[in-house]
Amino acid sequence: MIMSRIEAPRDEDDAAAAATSGPAPAVPGTLVDRLLAGLPADSVLTDPDITTSYANDMASFCPAGAPAVVVLPRTVEDVRHVMRTATELRVPVVPQGARTGLSGGANATDGCVVLSLTKMDRILEIDPVDRVAVVEPGVVNAALSRAVNEHGLYYPPDPSSWEMCTIGGNIGTASGGLCCVKYGVTAEYVLGLDVVLADGRLMSTGRRTAKGVAGYDLTRLFVGSEGSLGIVVRAVLALRPKPPEQLVLAAEFASASAACDAICKIMEGGHVPSLLELMDRTTVKAVNDLAHMGLPETTEALLLAAFDTADPAADLAAVGALCEAAGATQVVPADDAAESELLLQARRLSLTALEAVKGTTMIDDVCVPRSRLGDMLEGIERIAAKYDLTIGVCAHAGDGNTHPTVCFDAQDPDESRRARESFDEIMGLGLELGGTITGEHGVGVLKKEWLAREIGPVGLEMQRAVKQVFDPLGILNPGKLF
Repeated sequence: MIMSRIEAPRDEDDAAAAATSGPAPAVPGTLVDRLLAGLPADSVLTDPDITTSYANDMASFCPAGAPAVVVLPRTVEDVRHVMRTATELRVPVVPQGARTGLSGGANATDGCVVLSLTKMDRILEIDPVDRVAVVEPGVVNAALSRAVNEHGLYYPPDPSSWEMCTIGGNIGTASGGLCCVKYGVTAEYVLGLDVVLADGRLMSTGRRTAKGVAGYDLTRLFVGSEGSLGIVVRAVLALRPKPPEQLVLAAEFASASAACDAICKIMEGGHVPSLLELMDRTTVKAVNDLAHMGLPETTEALLLAAFDTADPAADLAAVGALCEAAGATQVVPADDAAESELLLQARRLSLTALEAVKGTTMIDDVCVPRSRLGDMLEGIERIAAKYDLTIGVCAHAGDGNTHPTVCFDAQDPDESRRARESFDEIMGLGLELGGTITGEHGVGVLKKEWLAREIGPVGLEMQRAVKQVFDPLGILNPGKLF
Protein backbone atom coordinates (compact mmCIF):
# COMPACT_ATOMS: atom_id res chain seq x y z
CA MET A 1 0.00 0.00 0.00
CA ILE A 2 1.37 3.39 -0.97
CA MET A 3 0.84 5.88 1.84
CA SER A 4 0.95 9.66 1.62
CA ARG A 5 2.36 10.56 5.00
CA ILE A 6 5.92 10.80 3.77
CA GLU A 7 8.55 13.50 3.87
CA ALA A 8 10.55 15.00 1.05
CA PRO A 9 14.14 13.69 0.81
CA ARG A 10 16.56 15.91 2.74
CA ASP A 11 19.63 15.35 0.58
CA GLU A 12 20.85 13.51 -2.49
CA ASP A 13 21.42 10.27 -0.59
CA ASP A 14 17.87 10.35 0.76
CA ALA A 15 16.57 11.15 -2.72
CA ALA A 16 18.35 8.16 -4.20
CA ALA A 17 17.04 5.92 -1.43
CA ALA A 18 13.51 7.20 -1.86
CA ALA A 19 13.60 6.36 -5.55
CA THR A 20 14.05 2.67 -4.75
CA SER A 21 12.81 2.01 -1.25
CA GLY A 22 9.19 3.16 -1.41
CA PRO A 23 7.31 5.63 0.78
CA ALA A 24 8.22 6.58 4.33
CA PRO A 25 6.26 8.40 7.06
CA ALA A 26 5.95 12.18 6.70
CA VAL A 27 5.58 15.11 9.02
CA PRO A 28 1.83 15.87 9.27
CA GLY A 29 0.89 19.04 7.42
CA THR A 30 3.78 18.94 4.95
CA LEU A 31 1.57 17.75 2.10
CA VAL A 32 -1.19 20.31 2.67
CA ASP A 33 1.28 23.18 3.03
CA ARG A 34 2.96 22.28 -0.25
CA LEU A 35 -0.38 22.05 -2.03
CA LEU A 36 -1.56 25.40 -0.67
CA ALA A 37 1.61 27.04 -1.96
CA GLY A 38 0.26 26.69 -5.51
CA LEU A 39 -3.51 26.40 -5.12
CA PRO A 40 -6.37 28.63 -3.95
CA ALA A 41 -7.31 27.86 -0.35
CA ASP A 42 -10.87 26.92 -1.30
CA SER A 43 -9.54 24.22 -3.63
CA VAL A 44 -7.93 22.26 -0.80
CA LEU A 45 -10.28 20.42 1.58
CA THR A 46 -8.94 18.94 4.81
CA ASP A 47 -11.96 18.63 7.12
CA PRO A 48 -12.25 14.86 7.74
CA ASP A 49 -16.04 15.03 7.67
CA ILE A 50 -15.80 16.40 4.13
CA THR A 51 -12.89 14.35 2.83
CA THR A 52 -14.55 11.13 3.99
CA SER A 53 -17.47 11.86 1.67
CA TYR A 54 -15.06 11.56 -1.27
CA ALA A 55 -13.76 8.15 -0.21
CA ASN A 56 -15.68 5.87 -2.57
CA ASP A 57 -17.80 5.45 -5.66
CA MET A 58 -21.06 3.46 -5.92
CA ALA A 59 -19.62 -0.06 -5.92
CA SER A 60 -20.33 -2.67 -3.25
CA PHE A 61 -17.66 -4.84 -1.61
CA CYS A 62 -14.85 -2.43 -2.50
CA PRO A 63 -12.63 -1.19 0.35
CA ALA A 64 -11.88 2.52 0.56
CA GLY A 65 -9.25 4.37 2.55
CA ALA A 66 -9.24 7.78 4.23
CA PRO A 67 -7.93 10.61 2.03
CA ALA A 68 -5.39 12.99 3.54
CA VAL A 69 -6.79 15.84 1.46
CA VAL A 70 -9.23 16.50 -1.36
CA VAL A 71 -8.20 18.92 -4.10
CA LEU A 72 -10.69 20.56 -6.48
CA PRO A 73 -8.57 21.98 -9.32
CA ARG A 74 -9.98 24.53 -11.73
CA THR A 75 -7.09 24.81 -14.20
CA VAL A 76 -4.55 22.60 -15.90
CA GLU A 77 -1.82 24.32 -13.93
CA ASP A 78 -3.63 23.37 -10.70
CA VAL A 79 -3.47 19.72 -11.72
CA ARG A 80 0.19 20.00 -12.69
CA HIS A 81 1.01 21.50 -9.31
CA VAL A 82 -0.75 18.63 -7.54
CA MET A 83 1.14 16.02 -9.53
CA ARG A 84 4.51 17.73 -9.11
CA THR A 85 3.90 17.88 -5.38
CA ALA A 86 2.75 14.27 -5.25
CA THR A 87 5.83 13.10 -7.13
CA GLU A 88 8.21 15.08 -4.91
CA LEU A 89 6.57 13.73 -1.75
CA ARG A 90 5.73 10.30 -3.21
CA VAL A 91 2.05 10.71 -2.37
CA PRO A 92 -0.64 8.59 -4.09
CA VAL A 93 -3.24 10.49 -6.12
CA VAL A 94 -6.73 9.15 -6.82
CA PRO A 95 -8.49 11.01 -9.67
CA GLN A 96 -12.27 11.25 -9.47
CA GLY A 97 -15.20 12.47 -11.51
CA ALA A 98 -18.77 12.25 -10.25
CA ARG A 99 -18.09 8.91 -8.48
CA THR A 100 -20.94 7.13 -10.24
CA GLY A 101 -18.65 4.19 -11.06
CA LEU A 102 -19.52 0.62 -10.10
CA SER A 103 -16.12 -1.02 -9.69
CA GLY A 104 -14.38 0.94 -6.92
CA GLY A 105 -12.09 2.57 -9.47
CA ALA A 106 -12.45 5.98 -7.80
CA ASN A 107 -12.07 4.73 -4.23
CA ALA A 108 -9.53 6.51 -2.06
CA THR A 109 -6.46 4.87 -0.55
CA ASP A 110 -5.29 5.77 2.94
CA GLY A 111 -3.49 9.10 3.05
CA CYS A 112 -3.96 9.88 -0.63
CA VAL A 113 -4.74 13.09 -2.45
CA VAL A 114 -8.20 12.77 -3.95
CA LEU A 115 -8.14 14.84 -7.12
CA SER A 116 -11.77 15.66 -7.89
CA LEU A 117 -12.03 17.14 -11.39
CA THR A 118 -15.68 18.21 -11.20
CA LYS A 119 -14.82 21.94 -11.13
CA MET A 120 -13.07 21.67 -14.50
CA ASP A 121 -16.43 21.68 -16.27
CA ARG A 122 -16.14 23.97 -19.27
CA ILE A 123 -17.16 23.12 -22.80
CA LEU A 124 -14.33 24.92 -24.57
CA GLU A 125 -15.45 24.54 -28.18
CA ILE A 126 -18.12 23.03 -30.40
CA ASP A 127 -17.13 22.96 -34.07
CA PRO A 128 -19.95 21.98 -36.49
CA VAL A 129 -17.58 21.88 -39.48
CA ASP A 130 -14.99 19.52 -38.03
CA ARG A 131 -17.72 17.90 -35.90
CA VAL A 132 -15.71 17.98 -32.70
CA ALA A 133 -16.20 19.25 -29.18
CA VAL A 134 -13.34 20.23 -26.89
CA VAL A 135 -14.17 19.80 -23.21
CA GLU A 136 -12.69 19.69 -19.75
CA PRO A 137 -13.03 16.44 -17.78
CA GLY A 138 -15.69 17.65 -15.33
CA VAL A 139 -18.31 18.31 -18.02
CA VAL A 140 -21.42 16.23 -17.31
CA ASN A 141 -22.36 13.89 -20.15
CA ALA A 142 -25.93 15.19 -20.39
CA ALA A 143 -24.76 18.82 -20.45
CA LEU A 144 -22.51 18.10 -23.42
CA SER A 145 -25.26 16.18 -25.22
CA ARG A 146 -27.70 19.06 -24.87
CA ALA A 147 -25.12 21.65 -25.89
CA VAL A 148 -24.16 19.88 -29.11
CA ASN A 149 -27.83 19.20 -29.93
CA GLU A 150 -28.30 22.95 -30.25
CA HIS A 151 -25.84 22.84 -33.16
CA GLY A 152 -27.64 19.96 -34.85
CA LEU A 153 -25.01 17.52 -33.61
CA TYR A 154 -25.01 14.40 -31.45
CA TYR A 155 -22.61 12.93 -28.87
CA PRO A 156 -23.70 9.27 -28.77
CA PRO A 157 -22.16 7.70 -25.62
CA ASP A 158 -24.96 7.67 -23.04
CA PRO A 159 -24.25 5.74 -19.82
CA SER A 160 -27.27 5.15 -17.61
CA SER A 161 -25.89 7.78 -15.22
CA TRP A 162 -25.55 10.34 -18.03
CA GLU A 163 -27.35 13.06 -16.04
CA MET A 164 -24.58 12.85 -13.39
CA CYS A 165 -21.46 11.21 -14.80
CA THR A 166 -18.62 13.27 -16.25
CA ILE A 167 -16.75 12.98 -19.53
CA GLY A 168 -13.49 12.43 -17.65
CA GLY A 169 -15.03 9.51 -15.79
CA ASN A 170 -16.49 8.15 -19.03
CA ILE A 171 -13.03 8.26 -20.59
CA GLY A 172 -11.42 6.66 -17.54
CA THR A 173 -13.75 3.66 -17.65
CA ALA A 174 -14.43 3.57 -21.42
CA SER A 175 -18.15 3.87 -20.70
CA GLY A 176 -20.89 2.56 -22.93
CA GLY A 177 -24.65 2.97 -22.73
CA LEU A 178 -27.94 2.14 -24.40
CA CYS A 179 -26.94 3.30 -27.88
CA CYS A 180 -23.74 1.25 -28.22
CA VAL A 181 -25.34 -1.33 -30.49
CA LYS A 182 -25.37 1.26 -33.28
CA TYR A 183 -22.97 3.99 -32.26
CA GLY A 184 -20.26 2.29 -30.23
CA VAL A 185 -18.59 3.19 -26.93
CA THR A 186 -16.71 6.19 -25.58
CA ALA A 187 -13.36 5.04 -26.98
CA GLU A 188 -14.64 5.51 -30.51
CA TYR A 189 -15.34 9.21 -29.90
CA VAL A 190 -12.13 10.31 -28.19
CA LEU A 191 -9.88 11.82 -30.86
CA GLY A 192 -7.29 13.50 -28.66
CA LEU A 193 -6.38 14.21 -25.07
CA ASP A 194 -4.32 16.55 -22.94
CA VAL A 195 -2.94 14.52 -20.05
CA VAL A 196 -0.97 15.55 -16.97
CA LEU A 197 1.53 12.81 -16.26
CA ALA A 198 2.54 11.56 -12.83
CA ASP A 199 5.50 13.96 -12.63
CA GLY A 200 3.43 16.98 -13.68
CA ARG A 201 4.45 17.13 -17.33
CA LEU A 202 1.68 17.94 -19.83
CA MET A 203 1.32 15.68 -22.86
CA SER A 204 -1.02 15.92 -25.84
CA THR A 205 -2.14 12.83 -27.71
CA GLY A 206 -4.15 12.22 -30.85
CA ARG A 207 -5.63 14.81 -33.14
CA ARG A 208 -8.75 16.75 -34.11
CA THR A 209 -8.68 15.70 -37.76
CA ALA A 210 -10.94 13.05 -39.27
CA LYS A 211 -7.88 10.88 -40.00
CA GLY A 212 -4.58 10.42 -38.21
CA VAL A 213 -2.18 7.49 -37.75
CA ALA A 214 1.01 9.18 -36.56
CA GLY A 215 2.81 6.98 -34.04
CA TYR A 216 1.37 4.72 -31.39
CA ASP A 217 -2.26 5.34 -30.46
CA LEU A 218 -1.64 6.71 -26.98
CA THR A 219 -5.12 8.23 -26.90
CA ARG A 220 -6.71 4.78 -26.90
CA LEU A 221 -4.23 3.70 -24.23
CA PHE A 222 -5.55 6.31 -21.81
CA VAL A 223 -9.21 5.52 -22.53
CA GLY A 224 -10.20 2.87 -20.00
CA SER A 225 -6.99 3.23 -17.97
CA GLU A 226 -8.99 4.33 -14.88
CA GLY A 227 -6.64 7.19 -14.03
CA SER A 228 -3.69 4.86 -13.58
CA LEU A 229 -1.49 6.39 -16.32
CA GLY A 230 -2.25 10.12 -16.17
CA ILE A 231 -4.86 12.78 -15.47
CA VAL A 232 -7.04 13.77 -18.43
CA VAL A 233 -7.49 17.57 -18.39
CA ARG A 234 -8.89 18.15 -21.89
CA ALA A 235 -10.55 15.96 -24.50
CA VAL A 236 -11.28 16.36 -28.20
CA LEU A 237 -14.45 14.40 -28.91
CA ALA A 238 -15.95 13.35 -32.23
CA LEU A 239 -19.55 14.31 -32.89
CA ARG A 240 -22.16 12.97 -35.29
CA PRO A 241 -25.08 14.65 -37.08
CA LYS A 242 -28.15 14.62 -34.87
CA PRO A 243 -30.30 11.64 -35.92
CA PRO A 244 -34.08 11.67 -36.35
CA GLU A 245 -36.25 11.00 -33.29
CA GLN A 246 -36.24 7.28 -32.55
CA LEU A 247 -39.29 5.06 -32.33
CA VAL A 248 -39.41 2.13 -29.93
CA LEU A 249 -40.97 -1.32 -30.02
CA ALA A 250 -41.64 -3.57 -27.03
CA ALA A 251 -41.89 -7.35 -27.49
CA GLU A 252 -42.92 -9.78 -24.76
CA PHE A 253 -41.67 -13.36 -24.70
CA ALA A 254 -42.68 -16.48 -22.78
CA SER A 255 -39.01 -17.45 -22.35
CA ALA A 256 -35.64 -15.72 -22.22
CA SER A 257 -34.29 -18.14 -24.82
CA ALA A 258 -36.96 -17.05 -27.31
CA ALA A 259 -36.06 -13.41 -26.73
CA CYS A 260 -32.37 -14.18 -27.27
CA ASP A 261 -33.25 -16.05 -30.45
CA ALA A 262 -35.06 -12.93 -31.68
CA ILE A 263 -31.99 -10.81 -30.91
CA CYS A 264 -29.81 -13.13 -32.99
CA LYS A 265 -32.26 -13.01 -35.89
CA ILE A 266 -32.41 -9.21 -35.77
CA MET A 267 -28.64 -8.86 -35.94
CA GLU A 268 -28.23 -11.66 -38.48
CA GLY A 269 -30.79 -9.93 -40.67
CA GLY A 270 -28.59 -6.85 -41.01
CA HIS A 271 -30.80 -4.53 -38.99
CA VAL A 272 -29.10 -1.63 -37.21
CA PRO A 273 -31.24 -0.63 -34.22
CA SER A 274 -30.26 2.42 -32.22
CA LEU A 275 -31.18 0.48 -29.08
CA LEU A 276 -31.78 -3.18 -28.34
CA GLU A 277 -32.39 -3.87 -24.63
CA LEU A 278 -33.53 -6.90 -22.68
CA MET A 279 -35.16 -7.28 -19.25
CA ASP A 280 -35.68 -10.69 -17.65
CA ARG A 281 -38.74 -11.68 -15.63
CA THR A 282 -37.12 -10.75 -12.29
CA THR A 283 -36.43 -7.24 -13.53
CA VAL A 284 -39.90 -6.87 -15.04
CA LYS A 285 -41.49 -7.90 -11.74
CA ALA A 286 -39.29 -5.48 -9.77
CA VAL A 287 -40.27 -2.61 -12.07
CA ASN A 288 -43.94 -3.53 -11.72
CA ASP A 289 -43.64 -3.63 -7.93
CA LEU A 290 -41.92 -0.25 -7.84
CA ALA A 291 -43.79 1.74 -10.47
CA HIS A 292 -47.02 -0.21 -11.08
CA MET A 293 -46.47 -0.02 -14.84
CA GLY A 294 -48.87 -2.84 -15.59
CA LEU A 295 -46.37 -5.06 -17.39
CA PRO A 296 -47.82 -8.57 -17.76
CA GLU A 297 -46.74 -10.80 -14.85
CA THR A 298 -46.45 -13.71 -17.29
CA THR A 299 -43.65 -11.97 -19.20
CA GLU A 300 -40.45 -13.99 -18.99
CA ALA A 301 -38.46 -11.48 -21.03
CA LEU A 302 -39.14 -8.03 -22.42
CA LEU A 303 -37.23 -6.85 -25.49
CA LEU A 304 -37.05 -3.20 -26.45
CA ALA A 305 -35.87 -2.21 -29.92
CA ALA A 306 -35.52 1.30 -31.34
CA PHE A 307 -34.63 2.85 -34.69
CA ASP A 308 -33.62 6.43 -35.48
CA THR A 309 -33.61 5.92 -39.26
CA ALA A 310 -35.44 7.92 -41.92
CA ASP A 311 -38.35 5.43 -41.78
CA PRO A 312 -38.30 3.94 -38.26
CA ALA A 313 -41.85 2.60 -38.52
CA ALA A 314 -40.85 0.31 -41.39
CA ASP A 315 -37.81 -0.92 -39.47
CA LEU A 316 -39.94 -1.61 -36.40
CA ALA A 317 -42.40 -3.57 -38.52
CA ALA A 318 -39.61 -5.76 -39.89
CA VAL A 319 -38.14 -6.38 -36.43
CA GLY A 320 -41.61 -6.99 -34.99
CA ALA A 321 -42.15 -9.73 -37.55
CA LEU A 322 -38.84 -11.35 -36.54
CA CYS A 323 -39.88 -11.22 -32.89
CA GLU A 324 -43.20 -12.88 -33.66
CA ALA A 325 -41.42 -15.58 -35.65
CA ALA A 326 -39.17 -16.20 -32.66
CA GLY A 327 -42.19 -16.66 -30.38
CA ALA A 328 -43.11 -13.22 -29.06
CA THR A 329 -46.47 -13.30 -27.34
CA GLN A 330 -47.11 -9.60 -27.93
CA VAL A 331 -45.41 -6.89 -30.01
CA VAL A 332 -46.22 -3.24 -29.34
CA PRO A 333 -44.69 -0.60 -31.63
CA ALA A 334 -44.87 3.05 -30.58
CA ASP A 335 -46.56 5.56 -32.86
CA ASP A 336 -44.59 8.61 -31.75
CA ALA A 337 -41.79 9.90 -29.53
CA ALA A 338 -44.05 10.24 -26.49
CA GLU A 339 -45.14 6.58 -26.65
CA SER A 340 -41.53 5.58 -27.23
CA GLU A 341 -40.48 7.37 -24.08
CA LEU A 342 -43.15 5.56 -22.09
CA LEU A 343 -41.89 2.21 -23.34
CA LEU A 344 -38.34 3.09 -22.31
CA GLN A 345 -39.33 4.08 -18.79
CA ALA A 346 -39.38 0.46 -17.65
CA ARG A 347 -35.80 -0.07 -18.79
CA ARG A 348 -34.61 3.14 -17.14
CA LEU A 349 -36.22 2.10 -13.86
CA SER A 350 -34.60 -1.35 -13.86
CA LEU A 351 -31.66 -0.76 -11.55
CA THR A 352 -33.65 1.40 -9.13
CA ALA A 353 -36.36 -1.25 -8.99
CA LEU A 354 -33.90 -4.06 -8.34
CA GLU A 355 -32.23 -2.07 -5.58
CA ALA A 356 -35.61 -1.79 -3.87
CA VAL A 357 -35.94 -5.60 -3.71
CA LYS A 358 -33.43 -6.02 -0.86
CA GLY A 359 -31.86 -2.62 -0.33
CA THR A 360 -28.40 -3.41 -1.74
CA THR A 361 -27.24 -4.58 -5.15
CA MET A 362 -24.08 -5.75 -6.86
CA ILE A 363 -24.29 -4.85 -10.53
CA ASP A 364 -22.21 -7.11 -12.72
CA ASP A 365 -21.03 -6.10 -16.17
CA VAL A 366 -20.24 -9.24 -18.12
CA CYS A 367 -20.23 -9.07 -21.91
CA VAL A 368 -20.61 -12.21 -24.04
CA PRO A 369 -20.96 -12.86 -27.77
CA ARG A 370 -24.55 -12.22 -28.85
CA SER A 371 -24.84 -15.85 -29.91
CA ARG A 372 -24.21 -16.94 -26.28
CA LEU A 373 -26.62 -14.50 -24.65
CA GLY A 374 -29.25 -17.20 -24.10
CA ASP A 375 -26.67 -19.45 -22.42
CA MET A 376 -25.65 -16.55 -20.19
CA LEU A 377 -29.20 -15.92 -19.00
CA GLU A 378 -29.85 -19.60 -18.37
CA GLY A 379 -26.60 -19.85 -16.40
CA ILE A 380 -27.45 -16.83 -14.27
CA GLU A 381 -30.82 -18.38 -13.43
CA ARG A 382 -29.02 -21.52 -12.22
CA ILE A 383 -26.61 -19.44 -10.14
CA ALA A 384 -29.48 -17.54 -8.52
CA ALA A 385 -31.12 -20.83 -7.54
CA LYS A 386 -27.83 -22.27 -6.26
CA TYR A 387 -27.22 -19.35 -3.92
CA ASP A 388 -30.89 -18.74 -3.08
CA LEU A 389 -30.71 -15.13 -4.24
CA THR A 390 -32.72 -12.76 -6.36
CA ILE A 391 -30.65 -11.89 -9.45
CA GLY A 392 -32.26 -9.74 -12.11
CA VAL A 393 -30.79 -9.21 -15.55
CA CYS A 394 -31.11 -6.20 -17.78
CA ALA A 395 -28.85 -6.11 -20.80
CA HIS A 396 -27.64 -4.08 -23.72
CA ALA A 397 -28.67 -7.09 -25.71
CA GLY A 398 -27.55 -5.78 -29.08
CA ASP A 399 -23.91 -5.96 -28.04
CA GLY A 400 -24.14 -8.82 -25.53
CA ASN A 401 -23.43 -6.64 -22.49
CA THR A 402 -25.37 -8.10 -19.57
CA HIS A 403 -25.93 -6.46 -16.20
CA PRO A 404 -26.80 -9.27 -13.78
CA THR A 405 -27.84 -7.49 -10.59
CA VAL A 406 -27.52 -9.43 -7.34
CA CYS A 407 -30.04 -8.25 -4.73
CA PHE A 408 -29.14 -8.85 -1.09
CA ASP A 409 -29.38 -7.58 2.46
CA ALA A 410 -26.05 -5.99 3.36
CA GLN A 411 -26.84 -6.44 7.08
CA ASP A 412 -27.01 -10.22 6.66
CA PRO A 413 -23.42 -11.62 6.66
CA ASP A 414 -24.39 -14.94 5.14
CA GLU A 415 -26.45 -13.35 2.39
CA SER A 416 -23.63 -10.89 1.69
CA ARG A 417 -21.20 -13.80 1.36
CA ARG A 418 -23.51 -15.61 -1.03
CA ALA A 419 -23.95 -12.43 -3.05
CA ARG A 420 -20.21 -12.03 -3.53
CA GLU A 421 -19.75 -15.71 -4.42
CA SER A 422 -22.57 -15.57 -6.96
CA PHE A 423 -21.08 -12.41 -8.46
CA ASP A 424 -17.77 -14.20 -9.00
CA GLU A 425 -19.48 -17.24 -10.46
CA ILE A 426 -21.30 -15.04 -12.97
CA MET A 427 -17.98 -13.58 -14.11
CA GLY A 428 -16.55 -17.07 -14.46
CA LEU A 429 -19.56 -18.06 -16.55
CA GLY A 430 -18.99 -15.06 -18.82
CA LEU A 431 -15.39 -16.09 -19.48
CA GLU A 432 -16.46 -19.69 -20.15
CA LEU A 433 -18.84 -18.40 -22.82
CA GLY A 434 -16.07 -16.49 -24.59
CA GLY A 435 -16.88 -13.13 -23.01
CA THR A 436 -15.17 -10.52 -20.89
CA ILE A 437 -15.51 -9.55 -17.22
CA THR A 438 -16.44 -5.94 -18.02
CA GLY A 439 -18.04 -4.33 -21.03
CA GLU A 440 -18.24 -0.75 -19.74
CA HIS A 441 -17.87 -0.41 -15.95
CA GLY A 442 -14.14 -1.07 -15.69
CA VAL A 443 -12.02 -3.20 -13.37
CA GLY A 444 -11.24 -0.92 -10.43
CA VAL A 445 -10.91 -2.81 -7.16
CA LEU A 446 -13.84 -5.14 -7.66
CA LYS A 447 -12.51 -7.21 -10.57
CA LYS A 448 -8.72 -7.11 -10.13
CA GLU A 449 -8.44 -10.87 -9.63
CA TRP A 450 -10.64 -11.52 -12.65
CA LEU A 451 -8.63 -9.22 -14.92
CA ALA A 452 -5.59 -11.39 -14.26
CA ARG A 453 -7.59 -14.49 -15.16
CA GLU A 454 -8.91 -12.96 -18.36
CA ILE A 455 -5.70 -11.56 -19.85
CA GLY A 456 -3.28 -14.20 -18.52
CA PRO A 457 0.22 -13.87 -17.07
CA VAL A 458 1.90 -12.50 -20.20
CA GLY A 459 -0.81 -9.92 -20.74
CA LEU A 460 -0.61 -8.92 -17.09
CA GLU A 461 3.17 -8.54 -17.30
CA MET A 462 2.89 -6.27 -20.36
CA GLN A 463 0.20 -4.11 -18.77
CA ARG A 464 2.28 -3.68 -15.64
CA ALA A 465 5.24 -2.69 -17.82
CA VAL A 466 3.14 0.02 -19.47
CA LYS A 467 2.10 1.30 -16.04
CA GLN A 468 5.76 1.43 -14.99
CA VAL A 469 6.65 3.64 -17.98
CA PHE A 470 4.00 6.24 -17.24
CA ASP A 471 3.99 6.01 -13.45
CA PRO A 472 7.34 4.66 -12.20
CA LEU A 473 6.63 5.59 -8.57
CA GLY A 474 3.21 3.93 -8.62
CA ILE A 475 1.40 6.99 -7.27
CA LEU A 476 -1.48 7.19 -9.77
CA ASN A 477 -4.61 5.45 -8.50
CA PRO A 478 -2.67 2.66 -6.77
CA GLY A 479 -4.34 -0.68 -6.13
CA LYS A 480 -6.67 -0.45 -9.14
CA LEU A 481 -6.70 -2.75 -12.18
CA PHE A 482 -3.83 -4.94 -10.89
